[in-house]
Amino acid sequence: MSLKFAYWVPNVSGGLVISKIPQKTGWSFEDNAAYAKLAEEAGFEFALLQTRFIASYGAENQLEAISLASALAAVTTKLKLIAAVLPGLWHPGTIAKAITTIDQISGGRAAVNIVSGWFKGEFYGFGEPWLDHNERYRRSEEFIRVLKELWNQEAATFRGDFYRINEAPHKPKPLVQPPVFQGGNSAAARAMAARVSDWYFMNGNTLEGFRAQIEEVKALAAAEGRSLSFGVNAFVIVRDTEEEARQVLREIISHADPEAVEGFRSQVQFAGKASPEREGMWADSNFEDLVQYNDGFKTGLIGTPEQVADRIIELKKIGVDLILTGFLHYDEEIKAFGDKVIPLVREKEALLNAVPAN
Repeated sequence: MSLKFAYWVPNVSGGLVISKIPQKTGWSFEDNAAYAKLAEEAGFEFALLQTRFIASYGAENQLEAISLASALAAVTTKLKLIAAVLPGLWHPGTIAKAITTIDQISGGRAAVNIVSGWFKGEFYGFGEPWLDHNERYRRSEEFIRVLKELWNQEAATFRGDFYRINEAPHKPKPLVQPPVFQGGNSAAARAMAARVSDWYFMNGNTLEGFRAQIEEVKALAAAEGRSLSFGVNAFVIVRDTEEEARQVLREIISHADPEAVEGFRSQVQFAGKASPEREGMWADSNFEDLVQYNDGFKTGLIGTPEQVADRIIELKKIGVDLILTGFLHYDEEIKAFGDKVIPLVREKEALLNAVPAN
């Protein structure tokens, strides 16, 4: 299978780094409509819309993911739109209908990313209970099971600890079954992915770290009689020379907003260490890692087009199916990535897949 490319939709202000460095990245609908059109022309297949309701790391303005995905569905023709959803603030029956509506608008291009939650401030702000770490994942698993029941059964019935569905109809059905994405690095997250999700997103990491996650989740899924696909987060800096790319990284970090990064660190490392094994997402991230809030620098897509394409091929070799990208200057870099990197990746994939002559 050819590698797939996705990009983070900047539907919150401040771009994809917690830095005061000037960025050519907007967050409005008009900006995001332009980026979506550029992305599908450039060879991207997926766009992931973030879920955020209250500023948590300097992102003062937020557009809601499902609403924006619906609007983008109407102005695109190929891009698959992954709307992030936070159980606890939504009911799965409502989300099943919303995602089906996006599927209908787009002709089968809807997907959903289930975010079990790390930002306690949103729940506190909206007066909703904050569950313990593993309870949040139990709720998310039930949420996914309800989605799939509604999408696939004539009348859905479900009895869980968090949700009750009583012979509920769901019409129309999706034209295409919306794939379910999720992230999370804890044992509970990995086990949930193995049981119910279609895609497992990983924060930025080393090749060795990615390999260990993929092997573990694959084994867990096989034990359930299932398989799933794997995506990795990466912040991309492509320049004519490696030194130019590294200099951009240094400038991003030197302009970091310390107060916002520390605020983000306190929230996510609390969440990361809240799992019983204390190995959740961000548990080992340092200040520089957290300037890109999904550890995207760690993945190493920083350098010349050739270097970045080579690194992507190394990711493919260990079992990565999708590269989830973020950029400093969306106005320019989505197109540049499509022009300079994706064609090189396709060439290298063809060589990798070629059958050696006898």
